Amino acid sequence: MTLAIFDLDNTLIATDSDHLWGDWLVEKNIVDPQLYKETNDQFYRDYQDGRLDIMAYLRFALKVLAENDMAQLHHWREQFLAEKLDEMWLPRAEALLQKHRDQGHTLMIITATNDFVTAPLADRLGVDHLIATVAERRGEQYTGNVAGTPSYREGKVERLNQWLDDNDETLAGSWFYSDSHNDLPLLKIVDHPVAVDPDATLERHALEQGWPILSLRDPD
Repeated sequence: MTLAIFDLDNTLIATDSDHLWGDWLVEKNIVDPQLYKETNDQFYRDYQDGRLDIMAYLRFALKVLAENDMAQLHHWREQFLAEKLDEMWLPRAEALLQKHRDQGHTLMIITATNDFVTAPLADRLGVDHLIATVAERRGEQYTGNVAGTPSYREGKVERLNQWLDDNDETLAGSWFYSDSHNDLPLLKIVDHPVAVDPDATLERHALEQGWPILSLRDPD
């Protein structure tokens, strides 16, 4: 098995789905508009700066799941996707996924964003293997907590290694595509790291290491 692994937010899609979901909740007045937006934006800046407290962020982001029943959440998620999917979509990302499919590679998305938000996006991209931060559930109710290790920074490596052990696979020949310097721990251990529309820190590192840099947004 040759793994082709992809970050999701700002790599395969043109935005951060977690942040966009938060903005959508604000638009619909499902959450306190001013306080929620200020907090959501601050956490996103912390992420971009590489100083995000992931557990504090997840307590914030998963609270709305715990406060609402599953039917309501699924209704909101479908509405969110119907309204926002077009602005997320990158045709060149679909073409890149297909290129790896045609080579017989196994496709995987690995993302820090929780599985409630990302599972339908992985489905629509046709990627069967998703490693996402798991929003804990008890029966049909979210708890607001995280199940296991969040797939963020070194947590992505931990979760991926667990998946490899469970499936008796290795990273031989593996690819990983990401836009973010937060993914350097994983980029450094695959055979083919690729920077995709990278932030300034990742672009500098990619240039120093001679890693390929590509854009899924700009025309060829």
